[in-house]
Amino acid sequence: MRYFGQETFLQAQAATASENDPAYRKARAAATATARASIDNTLKKYKLDAVLSETNGPAWTTDLINGDPGSAIVSSSTPAAVAGYPSITVPSAYSFGLPLGVSFTGGQWSEPRLLALAYAFEQGTLVRVPPQFRPIVPSQTGPTGTTREPAQRTETTTR
Repeated sequence: MRYFGQETFLQAQAATASENDPAYRKARAAATATARASIDNTLKKYKLDAVLSETNGPAWTTDLINGDPGSAIVSSSTPAAVAGYPSITVPSAYSFGLPLGVSFTGGQWSEPRLLALAYAFEQGTLVRVPPQFRPIVPSQTGPTGTTREPAQRTETTTR
């Protein structure tokens, strides 16, 4: 990876923490309980089948000096992931040809209802456009004056 190394992955791999660590288990239990309560209480208070939210904002240009500006944004899928609850994302619009999505998040065991809601949304809006091949961007000069070569497509086979 030319601009972004593997540091975070290497640090995670070298970590000696265990999921059996009592501090980890306590923090994980607290996070799960908080996420579940926030979803369950919202569904109950407003008598909802699901919460509909923007999945993420539009894609941004990667800043090779300062990193991605969106890295500080918490995705709307985070509470469901932490809670262990279902969430489904469907296309809702396009920005400069790139899809924007909305997510339907529900409580425990709500997968059938979420699938029905997501399907109805797709059929009602007809926003989805089948993906198309887009050619690789040609070489260009980066913000530091360095030349960025286009990504090379490689084929890998797993056996």
